[in-house]
Amino acid sequence: MASSFDPASIVVPRGHFIGGHLVKGAGEAMDVRRPSDGRPYAALPLADGALVDRAVENAWCAFRESGWATRAPRERAQVLRRWADLIEADVGTLAPLEAVGSTRTIAAAARWDVPFCAEGIRFFAEYADKLGGEVIPTAQGQLGMTITGPYGVVGAIAPWNFPLVMASWKLAPALAAGNAVVLKPSELTPFSVLRLAELAIAAGMPPGIFNVVLGDGRVGDALCRHPRIAKVTFTGSTRTGASIMAACAETGTKPVTLELGGKSPQLVFADIDDIDKVARRVAQAITTNAGQVCVAGSRLIVQKSIADQFIDRVVAAFNEQVVGPTWQSSSTLSPIISGRDLERIDGVVKRTVQQGGTLVSGGCRLAEDSGGFFYQPTILTGVNMGMEAVRDEIFGPVLCVETFDNDDEALALAAHPSYGLSAGVHTSDLNRAMRLVHELEAGTVWVNRYGRSWDFAMPTGGFKHSGLGKDLGRYAYEANLRIKSVLIDFAQGDVL
Repeated sequence: MASSFDPASIVVPRGHFIGGHLVKGAGEAMDVRRPSDGRPYAALPLADGALVDRAVENAWCAFRESGWATRAPRERAQVLRRWADLIEADVGTLAPLEAVGSTRTIAAAARWDVPFCAEGIRFFAEYADKLGGEVIPTAQGQLGMTITGPYGVVGAIAPWNFPLVMASWKLAPALAAGNAVVLKPSELTPFSVLRLAELAIAAGMPPGIFNVVLGDGRVGDALCRHPRIAKVTFTGSTRTGASIMAACAETGTKPVTLELGGKSPQLVFADIDDIDKVARRVAQAITTNAGQVCVAGSRLIVQKSIADQFIDRVVAAFNEQVVGPTWQSSSTLSPIISGRDLERIDGVVKRTVQQGGTLVSGGCRLAEDSGGFFYQPTILTGVNMGMEAVRDEIFGPVLCVETFDNDDEALALAAHPSYGLSAGVHTSDLNRAMRLVHELEAGTVWVNRYGRSWDFAMPTGGFKHSGLGKDLGRYAYEANLRIKSVLIDFAQGDVL
């Protein structure tokens, strides 16, 4: 188990990471606060347009001159595997650095975030020499084939809720495919990825192939609009995703991969084998990282005959959560990322109650004396799609409950007019499960589980306003390659 630590002992990297080393910015700076106690713990330099341009041009030069894109794919994979090994070995530095200023507890960061980040890089490293072009059936006397190659410089914009893991989802497939990357982490959780960049250089990655620029949304917008950025990948809110698409389109079309918001249903049927086990699973799906997860199971759709009993079990699971700062090894309930977000979540709950919803549990701030931004896991019943808490992504530990009598009613309640990121089905009936898997409009459907596994081969991404393209899996790797068609005519003996 990860050990508790003193937050004052953590020294964060200072500056942007360009050309293989930390670079101090000359512009504005902003305070970065710890969500566990609300205190500022570091100053974040804000990149201006000139520094973004410097980072992108540096990445472009490295892409063209370092040999990263043209070296044998197996050699590129070896660098990535060394990088993953260094990340895993650096857990004693990376996990506290991740936990001190984010919503990730030290136990979760050490047990899951750091090793998951490393293993994801290893997974994509293996694609480097295993996926490429193919021979295409053509007319006799011709050879048709496709060849693949990297785009050039990929602009990556990562969210704050899983800083290391989400960054690795962007970096690993792009780098394995031979691209250079300029990454903008969230201004709320910017520092752990700087350590990733230092470790990449130690692993033998050429300077400039992986650059990090720090700042707010203006930096992300500048990346999207930069003429040297050939592709953009982003995880975050649907609203920001739409702005990114617009920025990319306004400055010349370029491909985008977007993993966006969700309002994911969990369908629980009366035939479940173990009501306690399923209730804990449902509770975990909304309390993990305090519900600040794109795929959080925020809508419970439960069969009426077991609804009251099931809700009681979920409340009991909520009450087992341990509130405390992210640097305490015993803490299990994460803080909300900021005071503004805490107020926003509480406002949604209060307005939903005013609209007719019933507050069953929670609905208030926790550990207020600590200065931290903690919110009690909350259950709302008597709600419907017309209410804010059911309709909109809250990104907090708020579970909305609706009930049904039969399968068709469950499916109707599960449908959302905008989102289609993920869904969960809990039932002992295999025929029912398979029908629902096909009928649910979601990019991922989990049956008798909820949440991702270590199977990196499984792609993730949403339908409708929940995104475009896929992270993870073969699809994520292929999305970082351009495809060129080649047709050779050798019927007259010109070439072979």
